[in-house]
Amino acid sequence: MAVPQLTPSLLHTSKELPTLIAGPSLGTAALPLWAPALPYLKEHFQVIAWDLPGHGESKPSTEEFTLAELATGVTEVVQALRADGVIAEGSKLYYAGVSVGGATALQLAVDHPGFFNGLSSICSAAKIGTPEAWTDRAELVAKAGTPTMVAGSAERWFAPGFIEKQPVISTELLHSLQDADRFAYAHVCGALAGFDVREQLASTSDPIIAINGAQDQVCPPADAEFVAEHAPHGTMAIIDSAAHLAPAEAPEETAALLSGFFLSN
Repeated sequence: MAVPQLTPSLLHTSKELPTLIAGPSLGTAALPLWAPALPYLKEHFQVIAWDLPGHGESKPSTEEFTLAELATGVTEVVQALRADGVIAEGSKLYYAGVSVGGATALQLAVDHPGFFNGLSSICSAAKIGTPEAWTDRAELVAKAGTPTMVAGSAERWFAPGFIEKQPVISTELLHSLQDADRFAYAHVCGALAGFDVREQLASTSDPIIAINGAQDQVCPPADAEFVAEHAPHGTMAIIDSAAHLAPAEAPEETAALLSGFFLSN
């Protein structure tokens, strides 16, 4: 086990604005996931996304890691960006992530309280799926590759009709899945198998907004309700039109929820 090295992408730079660190979903590169929301976010935030190991810009991981180690990897990215002057010292810092990126938000609240001024878990949960299902998926993808996940992901990721309405966005996201390193993808599955912060949410002190899609079969609205009920400074919102990738499916609404919540904290 080791803290994975993550690569950031500067989607919108402005040192005068607070910084939003944007996290990915399993199988997606950060750019196609967050690009649709960028026009609505860049008025309020400098936006820096990070990629999972073996996805997008990040190098593949060479060994397994936990969600706690992934969260630590995010803090190390931020510290490096601060040292380089990309993030101004003393400026406000927020985090929003999707699916495993949202699980990372909750892990950050547990392990690194106060590091961010506010956090958002999007299309996520305090525990996602079962350890057995994640272990099975890790073994399948390590053997057969990420293309085995494309058909199922197309069904899980998007609300009905989205692929037909937005073929470019959906195709780019599915291509980023197909291009992901199979062993690194399996490592992320392994991290999710061991992730469960349901008992720890009560001890968190950060403001957290859980945003879930009404049509999400993976992390339904009840998962957002759980976070809002158990995190002392938790709240929630549901996006009716979204399934599992809200920033791509409902970019304007997602950005408005994030801006409204973060800028009030």
